[in-house]
Amino acid sequence: MIDDAVTGGCQCGAVRYRVERLGRASICHCRMCQKAFGSFFGPLVSAEGVTWTRGERSVFHSSNRNWRGFCAACGTPLTYESEGAIEVSIGSLDRPDLAPPTVQVNVADRCRFLDGLFALPEVAPAQASQDAAWNAGVISNQRPDRDTDG
Repeated sequence: MIDDAVTGGCQCGAVRYRVERLGRASICHCRMCQKAFGSFFGPLVSAEGVTWTRGERSVFHSSNRNWRGFCAACGTPLTYESEGAIEVSIGSLDRPDLAPPTVQVNVADRCRFLDGLFALPEVAPAQASQDAAWNAGVISNQRPDRDTDG
């Protein structure tokens, strides 16, 4: 039987969670999300019935109205929270394809170069081959996208 539970966690496996139901998925362009994710935007999905199944998230109060959960061991961004609401980071889901973003928020802060990002050229085949060879030797310390015993 396949487990259809929505689960997720951090890179190192210290913090894991289960979600009863996902809601609206978005990408947030605000400067707080850019900094919290170390990226151009924060991909988030609203969640109901979040249960922490391993470890506890650490919390940073990023404003007077909200806070962000993250793994203190590896730094993975896990949540964006406010009174009565929680969103989980889409990238921390074991199956991020369950939460395709449907809306952008705080677009006034959007990095203007994003519009052309996917028009950038890809690396040349020779470089891609070298990259693939290098990647083949990488031994990842990242935990698998599923619950484990340890």
